[in-house]
Amino acid sequence: MKKVKIIECPRDAMQGIKSHFIPTEKKVTYINSLLKVGFDTVDFGSFVSPKAIPQMRDTADVLSQLDLSESKSKLLAIVANVRGALDACKFDEIHYLGYPFSISENFQMRNTGKTIEQSLSILSDILNIANKTNKKVVAYLSMGFGNPYGDPWDVDKVAKWTDILSKMGVEILSLSDTIGVANGETISYLFSNLIPLYPNIEFGAHLHTHPNQWFEKVDAAYKAGCNRFDGAIKGFGGCPMAKDELTGNMPTEKLLTYFTAEKVNTSLNPLSFESAYNEALNVF
Repeated sequence: MKKVKIIECPRDAMQGIKSHFIPTEKKVTYINSLLKVGFDTVDFGSFVSPKAIPQMRDTADVLSQLDLSESKSKLLAIVANVRGALDACKFDEIHYLGYPFSISENFQMRNTGKTIEQSLSILSDILNIANKTNKKVVAYLSMGFGNPYGDPWDVDKVAKWTDILSKMGVEILSLSDTIGVANGETISYLFSNLIPLYPNIEFGAHLHTHPNQWFEKVDAAYKAGCNRFDGAIKGFGGCPMAKDELTGNMPTEKLLTYFTAEKVNTSLNPLSFESAYNEALNVF
């Protein structure tokens, strides 16, 4: 039976909530429920400036209260600079450092206050830190399918940056549809061309989507050879720059619907997923 990896992203779902701070205990209860489901990875928090992302200021506290005793899921934390990477690497429980690398100069400046060139240098440092501390880096190619700022974008640009990151030692590269503009044709073209060219890279799909377009996106990525998918229960979160407020994260329950129909093994426990799904409704 074919297998795919599902990465659940409660961090992405929570980080944009500015109206109130989700209490640490609520985050812990929710993430603990996710750890029982069988996700390959849980993107649980980030070590970034509390000024930039106030919602994630308690990531270390959350981590200290997670029950990992019976979970096979690996933990991923987002970092945006060397300081964040060093902070994250103090914790043995964290397997992956996630780094958002934008191929849109405008978005890189808005997202991390750095140029693409500066961001490349930071990524190089983070890769070195990860190697020394037995972690792996998941690089997200932000604005991988286009951007709203008028920066030049085409599939060759994505290919160019994939090549550069591969030569730097990136082994997991998640193409990110940051503002939900990707269509099936572009998704299919990129994955079907890049995956055979870079057998040393595990390609992932971090797709944001309008509720009407999820199937086309997942179907295109999977049939083009992608076996790693990011999701968030009920599609919570997503990029605030997306033009349509209905555009959010890829809903995990839609991924499950799709892969169940395709008879693909996701390793997820349906009862534990239902429990986590209900817990999500208490958080959001």
